[in-house]
Amino acid sequence: MTEVAGAAVRAPDGRGVRELVRPPRLREGDRVRLVAPCSPVPEGRLEEAAEVLRGWGLRVELAPHVRDRHPRLPYLAGEDATRAADLQEAWCDPDVAAVLCVRGGDGAHRTLDLVDFGAMRRAEPKVLVGFSDITALHEAFAVELGVGTVHGPVVGTRYFVGDGTAQEELRTTLFHPERRTLLTSPGAYALVPGRAEGVTFGGNLSLLNDGLATPHSRLSGAGGVLLLEDVGEDVARLDRMLTHLLRTGWLEGVAGVALGTWTDCPPGPGVVAELMRDRLEPLGVPVLWGLEFGHCAAQLTLPLGVPAVLDADGGTLELAVPGLA
Repeated sequence: MTEVAGAAVRAPDGRGVRELVRPPRLREGDRVRLVAPCSPVPEGRLEEAAEVLRGWGLRVELAPHVRDRHPRLPYLAGEDATRAADLQEAWCDPDVAAVLCVRGGDGAHRTLDLVDFGAMRRAEPKVLVGFSDITALHEAFAVELGVGTVHGPVVGTRYFVGDGTAQEELRTTLFHPERRTLLTSPGAYALVPGRAEGVTFGGNLSLLNDGLATPHSRLSGAGGVLLLEDVGEDVARLDRMLTHLLRTGWLEGVAGVALGTWTDCPPGPGVVAELMRDRLEPLGVPVLWGLEFGHCAAQLTLPLGVPAVLDADGGTLELAVPGLA
């Protein structure tokens, strides 16, 4: 047992929360590949995203099936096998420095079922960027590959295209990660006061809940600073998902919780905040409300798998090391 902010924390097991290998930062001239492991990219956004990335000095490649549509299920970007192949080939290509997801949506867990993690473990670590449904990939890459990833905008959507602040957040994290170690937002405040140390992990609440007790998922959140956000879920559904994570014991030993945005989660942020206080305060750990990551404009980019200090009273999450090496 170890002590963090006055709460007893179980040391994480092999599938709990641990510090991960940090991929190398990007440099001008690096090759990056855009993949669609979940839902289809909106028309026109792919070209706009590629143009922004080329403006950063990157050489942009499109995965072979990035524009595909599933023949029967319109919410999926092509067949499961082709989505998995694009993701695996991008990761295993030694000349690719980063894999950027073009959209979240649906389908990431289906994609993961067809990935050969044995082959991917033989590849050198590189950057993976995305959020929302990409949370399933963040978890799998942590568990199966031991590699840190980046919770940031999916580049083929409005969360990147046309959002200069989100673009700059991501660019700085990728190229100059030492400049983005103190993360905060103007309206952030303590739902539950305190200060805690742990390794960053998490993302979308729905995806974490759906992945519970499935392959490529953690057995425990012990020792981690949990990041949570969601979109389009009413407060009762959020309650059920949080309660499920609590009842399974998955949240036992978590060091602290940083809450992001809850866009279109009726009846509104005030009630959602009260739900979070009601469900999370009994954990006895700091809980920070209002860190602006997730489904919002000008979203923060958050490295996952790195040690950090959560200061709920100060409204900050401070990385102990830059997110990328």
